[in-house]
Amino acid sequence: MMAYDRELISNGNPMEAIVGFSRAVRVGPYVSIGGTAPVGADGQTVGIGDVAAQTRQCLEIIKAALEQAGSGLQDVVRTRVLLTNIEDWKAAIDVRKDYFREYRPVDTIMAVSGFVNPEWLVELEVDAVIAGWTGSEDV
Repeated sequence: MMAYDRELISNGNPMEAIVGFSRAVRVGPYVSIGGTAPVGADGQTVGIGDVAAQTRQCLEIIKAALEQAGSGLQDVVRTRVLLTNIEDWKAAIDVRKDYFREYRPVDTIMAVSGFVNPEWLVELEVDAVIAGWTGSEDV
């Protein structure tokens, strides 16, 4: 069995070191991106009260993390959309499909009781597998 290096992807969130998490982790061709909240570069919530704007912000953060890991939206095989109000599912999915219509990863939509910040209406997670990866590429 081939051993792969583990690459931690950061977006500079100071909580990464405090809590012990990474924006994303890449091991070989696999990239996992955990719960991504609608937070701007200034640390403030983007789109307060607007699930579509928040979903877009989450996906832009995810897109940047994928690119930093040597991947992209085309490699995403699973998305998870977590909502505080399941009635917001269509607004969130309408944004999600703008990013993934062509690639059609599997998807799970679920309601949660809340997030760490009550301004957040949505968080997204994705898993990707880098297509065509042979193991000889630099990770």
